[in-house]
Amino acid sequence: MKKLFVYSIAIVSSGVLAQVTAHELTQELTQEPVDSPQQVNAEIERIEVVQHRQPYRGNVPLVKTPQAIDRINADQLNNEGITQFIDALDFSPSVVRQNNLGGMFDSFAVRGFAGDENNPTGYLINGFNLRGYSGTRSTVNIQTIEVMKGPGSALYGQGEPGGTINIITKKPRFDEQGYIQGTLGNYDKQQLEFDYTNAINSVSAFRINGSYEDSDSYRDHVFFKKYNLHPSLIWNISASTKLSYELEVLDQEKPLDRGVYVLNNDFDAVEPDAFYGDIRDGAHEVKALGHQLVINHAINSSWHLLGGFAYRDSSFAGVSSDTELSDGRQLLYSDPDMLSRQRRERDYQARDLSTRFELSGDFQLAGFANHLLMGLDYYNYHLDTDYRVWRTAWGAGDTTYSIDPHNPDYSIPRPQVLPKTLTFEKQEGLGFYAQDLIDVTEKSKLLVGFRVDKFEQHIFNKENDVTQSQEQTQFTPRVGFVHQLTDKFNLYTSYAEGFRPNPGLDADRNAFDPEQTRSFEVGAKWQNVADRLSGSVAIFDAEKTNMLTAEPNTGFSATLGEVKSRGVELQLNTELTDNTSVDLGYAYTDAETANEMVNSDWGVAIPKGSRLINIAKHSGYVSLNHYTQLLTKNAFFAATVRYVGDRLGETTDPNYILPSYTLVNLAASIELSPQLSLKFDVNNLFDEEYFESSYHKLWTMPGSPVNYSVSLKYQF
Repeated sequence: MKKLFVYSIAIVSSGVLAQVTAHELTQELTQEPVDSPQQVNAEIERIEVVQHRQPYRGNVPLVKTPQAIDRINADQLNNEGITQFIDALDFSPSVVRQNNLGGMFDSFAVRGFAGDENNPTGYLINGFNLRGYSGTRSTVNIQTIEVMKGPGSALYGQGEPGGTINIITKKPRFDEQGYIQGTLGNYDKQQLEFDYTNAINSVSAFRINGSYEDSDSYRDHVFFKKYNLHPSLIWNISASTKLSYELEVLDQEKPLDRGVYVLNNDFDAVEPDAFYGDIRDGAHEVKALGHQLVINHAINSSWHLLGGFAYRDSSFAGVSSDTELSDGRQLLYSDPDMLSRQRRERDYQARDLSTRFELSGDFQLAGFANHLLMGLDYYNYHLDTDYRVWRTAWGAGDTTYSIDPHNPDYSIPRPQVLPKTLTFEKQEGLGFYAQDLIDVTEKSKLLVGFRVDKFEQHIFNKENDVTQSQEQTQFTPRVGFVHQLTDKFNLYTSYAEGFRPNPGLDADRNAFDPEQTRSFEVGAKWQNVADRLSGSVAIFDAEKTNMLTAEPNTGFSATLGEVKSRGVELQLNTELTDNTSVDLGYAYTDAETANEMVNSDWGVAIPKGSRLINIAKHSGYVSLNHYTQLLTKNAFFAATVRYVGDRLGETTDPNYILPSYTLVNLAASIELSPQLSLKFDVNNLFDEEYFESSYHKLWTMPGSPVNYSVSLKYQF
């Protein structure tokens, strides 16, 4: 039986167009959709194939799975000048940005569903769930971002019904290559990144990459310092056994920035650079140290074993002065020269241990070919929370820590914070999963799968020495069907249920029930139709219970109840000529509450059918990419137009709507020599004033005005 592997492919290029034959070879090896020849650099020096499977996938390539998938690769990120993970997600129209705790982590929603607003959004790194704190992720170590939309949590575990995002990191190679790149831009942007890989001997290789940034921002008194380092090793123990290890080191410093306030929906009156915190607070610091160890072993030509281990220590600490959100405590509503503030201090420590064992392979049963995947995973997560607050006295006109927002005085005494949340939380999860893709006919495939999770949660309240515990066992099924109409066109449908524990306590110090989800979709995929057109279309419907949202008054989370989302997505790539391509993505997302509920903190009724915060009904982009010659040098130009529709800006106020916006971004590069290239990037070309996301009308984050950068890259 033919031996199938999911391959990791690394391509080193000199920046000109790829030959079609090389493109076809790459596609044959991966058995997955790859970039068009216009997106792959042309003069391919080497193609290295490593038998390294991704977890939860077995020998089934993504193109044959019954779900819509967006793939964003390193070449696209490099061409577009994208250095931040959250910016890369703009090329998946189903993903929209959420409140990110003052810019301290990446937060987003897929198909209208996000996690807890007070915690980072979860995603996978090489198939391992990322828990704890990771700051804002850089793209320097990213080979591919997979946005696997729709039903899937029955396999991956702890997923959102909107989809799962998996980052595949860059892997070591046995041939020496690398680059170093320096970037300068407005707002004093200074960034350095590098990547180097080489063989250690005939059976092992290493790679090390990383970046350092020290920049200001368009926001007054808000700076950004960050370094991250990613060493990795690979050891070919034998022709059938591969061992890989990856390390991640992160240190990020940034003042916690809640953005601006908007009164009476007058967005024109906002000063996008205004900062209302206290410059004496300094920066919040995020630190992380992560390890991943993975072994791949081919038992024979049909069966494969995969084992993995991941451990991560992370922390998040600092002091901030945040605008007071309570109407009764906020003086701004009666005096425009007096802004009431809270003072907050955080010291969060997290530890996350994950392990996985997986078997996949092919067999014949009753005349049908079966592609089986089964596995066992376990995680142990600890979160130590020390959260302290000082607040203005209720209704007393207390000006203790208030400032004039137009002329702030940073010499006023800072009040002493008092404990608000002192907890130690432990989560343990053990899961068994199985999936079988059955070749019903030569063109039709049936996917059936399930997952069983046993979950335990213990939260110890250090203030009253009380422990709250819960334990649940959950069964979640998955079923899908794929039919190949032609060699290049597939139809599919899929249904799945899901389960995800909710961390933390509510304002009454009670633990949350886990989320329960169900999702359904039907769609089509096509590849290289007429050798020029690839894409997908999907219609989806999903529901989630026990979804968390923010309680602005207390700073805690609360259960929003049942929510639902339905919509349509379209993704297209077409090659207009051998040198020019157009990418298009569009998503219509109708996300709303499915039942009426009353916010316990504000006493505000949230009717059935209310919109979900920060979710745009319409979003999309169009990107034009062109390769050419400029003064006999290889050159690249790209123009991207991105649209995001209006969004609800506050859960408890249906009238606070963030306006829609359209941004135009440009990118260009030219090869000065085979080793040296120059790159230019301009974002928000027409300097549009817009608002990226919101937590509350008094905590709304404006988008960046026009910003630009120039990069010089030396590669070898």
